[in-house]
Amino acid sequence: MIERIGLLAKSTLALFGVLATLSAYPVHSQETEKSPITALVGGAVVNIDTGKVDRNAVVLVRGDRIEAIGSAGNTPIPQGAKIAHMDGKYLIPGLMNMHVHLGLKLPGAAGAALVDETDPEETLRMAANAHRSLMSGVTTLRLVGEDHGNDFALKKAIESGEIIGPRIETAGEVIVPTGGHGSLEADGPYGLAKAAREQIKQGATWIKIAISGGISDSHGAISAAPMTDEEMSTIIEVAHRNNVKITAHNGSSVAAQQALKFGIDGFEHGYHLNDDVLTKMKKQGTWLVPTIVVTQPGAREFYKKIGSPDWYLKRVAETGEDHWKTLKHAISLGVNIALGTDQFPFEPNSGTTATIREAELYVKAGMTPLQALQAATINAAKMLGRDDIGRIAPGKYADIVAVDSDPTADISALRSIDFVMKGGDIVRDDFEPAIISH
Repeated sequence: MIERIGLLAKSTLALFGVLATLSAYPVHSQETEKSPITALVGGAVVNIDTGKVDRNAVVLVRGDRIEAIGSAGNTPIPQGAKIAHMDGKYLIPGLMNMHVHLGLKLPGAAGAALVDETDPEETLRMAANAHRSLMSGVTTLRLVGEDHGNDFALKKAIESGEIIGPRIETAGEVIVPTGGHGSLEADGPYGLAKAAREQIKQGATWIKIAISGGISDSHGAISAAPMTDEEMSTIIEVAHRNNVKITAHNGSSVAAQQALKFGIDGFEHGYHLNDDVLTKMKKQGTWLVPTIVVTQPGAREFYKKIGSPDWYLKRVAETGEDHWKTLKHAISLGVNIALGTDQFPFEPNSGTTATIREAELYVKAGMTPLQALQAATINAAKMLGRDDIGRIAPGKYADIVAVDSDPTADISALRSIDFVMKGGDIVRDDFEPAIISH
């Protein structure tokens, strides 16, 4: 172990090893026939596809996967299994947040304090934010813009067990034409193609481009469309030729029409999308990750905390009304929606976390509670192209959270998350229900 740490000390991952050593949580292990079994007993399992609730259930977890689910009277618990009593709890899949920047820096005092942050410092901050995200009940993240490959290092550290955090899909750096809303600037079709290939080479499972201005820009209009047809068509083609999906920061209907023409997979935010765009998105199966929390009143405390300047607050206020109308119409049309926040998943918002408030706002905008849950679970998994997460079902990863009441009746039940399991490891257990060997 000392020799291994000595090797890791040559890289940023050595710092992750320190955090892992200090953590009291178990390291994720590969599933084998001899993997330990944990039985979650007495809870009500929510079928995320139908909304049906199976009460007094037993969920058998072997290693990192769910092995079986059944009623208490008909599901034998193997000898030697650890039993976690979940009486009175409702069990749902771990939540998924599809628009996250773990190294987030925004205009204001908090962002200014990080202007000289080194990559190792930022990566450690991202690791802490990843851990806090997992503790809030978010077991899978999609990162949509981080610095200098720090996200790839963090993902590897989590997958190797050096760091405790959510599953990560990542797009690397945001690719933009010069002056765009992002950090990795490139121009012309081949410049953009090379930038995309560089991110894929490092391990990007998505590509993210910015095709309009953003709220946090002091330059450029949100309604603009700065890429040429040749630039946009080329980078979308390059992503798809590498079997990687591509999404775009976008608030512009003009830019959206252009991207839809070339088969883009999704849009982030969608601040000012018109009816024609939303109708085409529905027809083409294009995804929307709304991040509605960032433009609504619940985020004001967040902006106050980070010392946001007046010009930024003005842009938020100017954007919020259209953003809300876009979300409501997208829901009414049945556009594919996956939950994402653009705030840290655990960030306080309206008395809960940003992730949970995002789901609550979907219900306020027209979804049923079940549909909002699906946006945070199976729909997000579908968008990612993954069938191993998002459900409590045999063969899936054992990513499970527990709440006090039925979230299909009231989405605000998510506010009571007090138990989190990721890949068979119980990483949060507020009330320490009795766990005994059978």
